Amino acid sequence: MFRPLRFAAALVALATAGGVQAASLLDYVGQCVPFARAASGIQIYGDAWTWWEQADGRYPRGHVPRVGAVIVFAKTSRLPMGHVAVVSRVVEKRVVMLTHANWSRQNGERGHAEQDVTLYDVSPANDWSDVKVWYRDNDGLGGGIYPVKGFVYATGRSAAELTGRHPDDVAALIDAYVPDAGAR
Repeated sequence: MFRPLRFAAALVALATAGGVQAASLLDYVGQCVPFARAASGIQIYGDAWTWWEQADGRYPRGHVPRVGAVIVFAKTSRLPMGHVAVVSRVVEKRVVMLTHANWSRQNGERGHAEQDVTLYDVSPANDWSDVKVWYRDNDGLGGGIYPVKGFVYATGRSAAELTGRHPDDVAALIDAYVPDAGAR
């Protein structure tokens, strides 16, 4: 059920927090944290890597992806502030789609929102502790493996634009399971 007031509030939050006027969630340009907050409804502030600990006792947490949940990437040398993204679709047990901001470059700049990008669980225990993420710059799953703290589950409804009308589940599976699929 679409809630226009909640959606409008999310857009206002994005425009205010990111300093950018956005007509839709997908027009957002800025950091991942304000985007994830507006897209998921989870009201946590601060660097992305702190969301896992901040959610303790405030929001349910776990290690199973669900639509609307925020995945919290750990702080690393490659991600000194961590990263947060919102699960937009569960494709199968090791492949989901994310909607997030400030990952790939678009038109030569970072910060843009991306809808329904592939996230692949590459953890040895199949527990979503290590993942690969679609990286638009090389049109495929990036070469890096990123440690993940887990998923913070939203208690309300996520934004309507979280997933597209016709997400390409087959392409997400190919991205994850077929080596060098980005060359297609």
